[in-house]
Amino acid sequence: MKWLTILFGVFIILIIVLADTGNLGILQLVNRIPLGDKAGHFTLYGILTLLIDLTYFRSVPAQNHKRIAVVSGLILALLIGLEEFSQQNFSNRTFSLGDLTASYLGVIFFSWLALRIKRKYAKEGVNVS
Repeated sequence: MKWLTILFGVFIILIIVLADTGNLGILQLVNRIPLGDKAGHFTLYGILTLLIDLTYFRSVPAQNHKRIAVVSGLILALLIGLEEFSQQNFSNRTFSLGDLTASYLGVIFFSWLALRIKRKYAKEGVNVS
């Protein structure tokens, strides 16, 4: 799980770098879909959140899972906010409160989902992380 989380994080960083340099290529088609960019922010950052939470749940099983989800979500939200605000420094990017909101909603929803997954399988005695 840890390697999948790392690889997905690198994938998102690659997308950010490509967008910052104006080299998104075929991925730019997402912007033509109504609300496609917002759905991308929600989904990509949400999946990253889910992977991070499940990885940490497994790494420190004795810790409170809600606390892990909140702390990792807050750290990720800070990084997402910094990245979104940094777009003001690139001529082909623009800061968007809508993108930031979609990203934050993805973090919140997928943190909740990670807790639900962990709780459901813990009751059944299955280790999913």
